[in-house]
Amino acid sequence: MQRVIRISLFVVLVSFLWQLYQLYSEYRELNNEHLIIDGEWSVLQKEQASLKADLDYFSESENLEKELRGRYNYKEPGEKLIIVVPTKEE
Repeated sequence: MQRVIRISLFVVLVSFLWQLYQLYSEYRELNNEHLIIDGEWSVLQKEQASLKADLDYFSESENLEKELRGRYNYKEPGEKLIIVVPTKEE
């Protein structure tokens, strides 16, 4: 009788340890996913801050006009456009 009880306790203990191992494995996997998501979150927060700064900058008409003139050679009607090409030394 004692042998049956010992075997039963051993089986229960092994199954309990197996469940603990599975929970620990799942915990490690979820923790790794959390770290990845946390890193992505940080990148997205920095990108959002950059986009907000750009939005604030371009919401002022003077800055928007300056960027249009610099990037796309924008000119108002009646203005003449002069493009300065740097020399090789510069």
